[in-house]
Amino acid sequence: MRTSEVPRAVAAAVSTASSLGLTADDAIVLHDSNKLTLRLLPCDVLARVAPAADQVARFEVELAQRLVASGCPVAALDPRVEPRVHERDGFVVTLWTYYEPVTPREVPPADYAGALERLHAGMRELDVPMPRFTDRVERARRLVANRDRTPALADADRELLGDTLRGMGRAIGERAAAEQPLHGEPHPGNVLLTRNGLLFIDLETCCRGPVEFDLAHAPEEVGEHYPGVDRDVLRACRILVQAMITTWRWDRDDRFPDGRRLGTEWLGRIRAALERDGPDTRG
Repeated sequence: MRTSEVPRAVAAAVSTASSLGLTADDAIVLHDSNKLTLRLLPCDVLARVAPAADQVARFEVELAQRLVASGCPVAALDPRVEPRVHERDGFVVTLWTYYEPVTPREVPPADYAGALERLHAGMRELDVPMPRFTDRVERARRLVANRDRTPALADADRELLGDTLRGMGRAIGERAAAEQPLHGEPHPGNVLLTRNGLLFIDLETCCRGPVEFDLAHAPEEVGEHYPGVDRDVLRACRILVQAMITTWRWDRDDRFPDGRRLGTEWLGRIRAALERDGPDTRG
């Protein structure tokens, strides 16, 4: 979120919670990206705040309610208030349960895989329209092609990313045996280790695709504990996901910490992966 918008976003979250009878005298910023995540005190609620334009908060709230009701390992909305999206001062605000983190913070790969498998099982029961994973790939391709949005990207790197996004996306679509609803980005930053076990957060990226696409966001050891994985598809998904997150780092508006250095480093990883795995993963 733009620095100039943060004070207004915080105020929107605090006033929303207060209007619902929750005491919010302080706000601690936990994460700042395309949306702001805050811990409001002393009511101890997690507030997620995003600009009202181009947001999918209602989609996320609906999914969370249905998945929690079916016993899936996802974070729940705060039970003290009505589970809905609140709009205030040009922002949308959603209020979630705050889970105190526990130690150790490192998640065992087998537990990670088991939680993701349970989430996938629950998501297969959903009948909710959602985009296909290729829609996100296409957004990355458009960003690569847009020189105004990615002005610092060298021509050779632009070609590498464009070709990889196109080729890997096609190869996965041709080789994947089945598709289903997915989390979309179940990387470690979207996994909470709580007293209630592992819980997934940030459902706004949910999409349809092969389970290997989700596994590609997790540490490599996690895929070794997930049953029925197509190793060739998983390798292709890892390269594809690396190309996608590398593309975001070259967006002129990207606010990821140390993003440009990471973007350069990840370009090298893509080249190395294509040299090592390309013949087995190209369609």
